[in-house]
Amino acid sequence: MTPSERLQAPYQTQYKASRQHAYPSIQERKDNLEKLAQLLENNKERICAAIYKYYGGRSANETMLLELTPLLGSVTYAKKRISKWSKPRSRHVGLTFKGASNKLIPQPKGVIGVVTPWNYPLFLALSPCISALAAGNRCIVKMAANSQNLCRLIDELVSASFDEAVLAVIPATSAREFSSMPWDHMVFTGSAATGKIVMEAASKNLTPVTLELGGKSPTIVAPDYDMRTAAERMTFPKFLNAGQTCVAPDYLFVPEGKVEEFVKHAKNIVGSRYDSVNNQDLTSIIDEAAFTRLKATLADAKEKGAEVVNLLQGDDVNEAGQKIAPHVIVNPSDDMIVMQDEIFGPLLPIKTYKSLDEVVEFINERDRPLALYIFSNNKKTQNDLFYKTLSGGVCIN
Repeated sequence: MTPSERLQAPYQTQYKASRQHAYPSIQERKDNLEKLAQLLENNKERICAAIYKYYGGRSANETMLLELTPLLGSVTYAKKRISKWSKPRSRHVGLTFKGASNKLIPQPKGVIGVVTPWNYPLFLALSPCISALAAGNRCIVKMAANSQNLCRLIDELVSASFDEAVLAVIPATSAREFSSMPWDHMVFTGSAATGKIVMEAASKNLTPVTLELGGKSPTIVAPDYDMRTAAERMTFPKFLNAGQTCVAPDYLFVPEGKVEEFVKHAKNIVGSRYDSVNNQDLTSIIDEAAFTRLKATLADAKEKGAEVVNLLQGDDVNEAGQKIAPHVIVNPSDDMIVMQDEIFGPLLPIKTYKSLDEVVEFINERDRPLALYIFSNNKKTQNDLFYKTLSGGVCIN
């Protein structure tokens, strides 16, 4: 069966099923979610081992924390709320239609296409499916091109638990071909470049698409905030999964005169988590191309005069394991690669500021970030930064 046929078969099956049985019962939806939970619970070790092999090195604890546990939590959350979410809701009727009633009835869309990236290969494949199945839809998932071995495992597990008319995983299909199908809705997570391809292909069928794209997410430490606390709270999400996270803090602002203090605390804290770049709990960079890109980014910062600090003892990189030690890059210039492209790795640029107005101006001169992180205990500072910038989401510490 060709990749195209492998996609068409489940699509046609799901399309027919969605038209013949448009409103799966609440119990059917709960049963589907329970099947998914059991699939995950019963195959934790196989999944962790497959993702370790896929990355070339990723702690099973990290996979549990970042992928399996959130998925299981999402299933539990959805099962408890399906009845409420699906309940018809009364709406006001104007005088023109006096005597009539008006209801909003949640309706399944039908067949949902899910396109996933490589960095959280399980969570970002199945998380949209949880929402879609809870809403009474059917799903077909296209996993990232470089995750095909893992994709075959997930396909095997899904096929053993689900009827193809409900949920299917498709190996070896291009994003363009997948997006060209007449889906009732699509969910895409990934880069802006691939997102444009997906949107262009989907537009031919007027398919509505939900996009979650990357970007350079700034973090701001306000003058009132304790530097040690900031270092502790900020370095954990930044260097988790070796920084290969779409909402990872991409660059950091600290008040002028406090960089040295922040770096000192960051070095102590990160060093207590990983003894060296060879540590087994330090996640590998996903592939050779990404590894080469990040090494070039680090070299570019050094060549252009930035202060580059390895937060671990010993070597900067582990060539055999494709690992890069967490680094900070102090006061990088805007022409450095690290300040131009989304980093997607364990490198943290630190910029200093005299006033928060400088920070706001810097952020607003660039593309809107996916996330913005504010470290401040001052309500006025929090509100100023929140209302003077625009981003996909804001987290206040």
